[in-house]
Amino acid sequence: MVSEKDKINEKVKKESGFVKDLVGSMKNVIVGQEYLIERLLVGLLANGHILVESVPGLAKTLSIMTLSRSVKANFHRIQFTPDLLPGDIIGTLIYNPKDSNFMVKKGPIFANIILADEINRAPAKVQSALLEAMQERQVTIGETSYKLDEPFLVIATQNPIDQEGTYALPEAQVDRFMLKVNITYPEPKEEVDILTRMAETSKKIEVPAVIDPGAILSARKVVDEIYLDDKLKQYIVSIIFATRFPGKYNVPELDKLIQFGASPRAGISLVVASKAYAFLKGRGYVTPDDIKAISEDVLRHRIIPTYEAEAEDVRTEDMIKTIFEKVPIP
Repeated sequence: MVSEKDKINEKVKKESGFVKDLVGSMKNVIVGQEYLIERLLVGLLANGHILVESVPGLAKTLSIMTLSRSVKANFHRIQFTPDLLPGDIIGTLIYNPKDSNFMVKKGPIFANIILADEINRAPAKVQSALLEAMQERQVTIGETSYKLDEPFLVIATQNPIDQEGTYALPEAQVDRFMLKVNITYPEPKEEVDILTRMAETSKKIEVPAVIDPGAILSARKVVDEIYLDDKLKQYIVSIIFATRFPGKYNVPELDKLIQFGASPRAGISLVVASKAYAFLKGRGYVTPDDIKAISEDVLRHRIIPTYEAEAEDVRTEDMIKTIFEKVPIP
């Protein structure tokens, strides 16, 4: 007799067939960056927004635009600048003198995939304009709320080194990002491939669209069905609580380094992202390794370090690794 876990496993293997095509389409343009590509797909499948951070020139924008071209979906790029206004993002009411009435002009937020480029270049009131859209999947213009099309995914970028003329993202908004992805420099062999592929000004690389929004929504339903054992749920709760009360969870050395731990939203994100990661691997169940693999991206922006941690140059990633070393695996 076939068990429920076996049924889910077979369903995942069947429904995840597009992943190889989607990755292949993106790699027509992107050299290396498997980590970034994988996290972009996790966000797409887990219905979670992504914050991508790296120094300039590491293909953040190119990767996101390539993903949008690989998906038959509406894509808008919003370049965040200090003079941007909330209405420039969500839209506004325009007075029509002929009808003596106001008409709605929808902003670029009305798309399936949004690239919020250099999001920390705009002031807080503009960044906050995204909050309702990211959390509720709707925007309010005047007195009317408008539902956004599904799938809806915000992928924001920011530069960690050029801080002149930037505004720190509000904590409430940072917490709305399911993942924060940090990108590093490519390997020497990958950089040679980049030079070979990209250093031709007349060459245009085609990106075939291999999946439509309906297939993504269908895959998300399968992700929801992926099996997560109750012991692993308790494991995730222990991880989250260890960021809040390190001394009670065998990591007292972090008591002086963590000012605020992860929110309940972090636990939800870790569950859904782990399921999406398992889906990418073609499995219908989550393992502890899936949770570990995605944990840094889910937690790094949700743990607020103390001044002492910053003075000692202790990164949140180091704290997360310590927690996973000390919290026992069920």
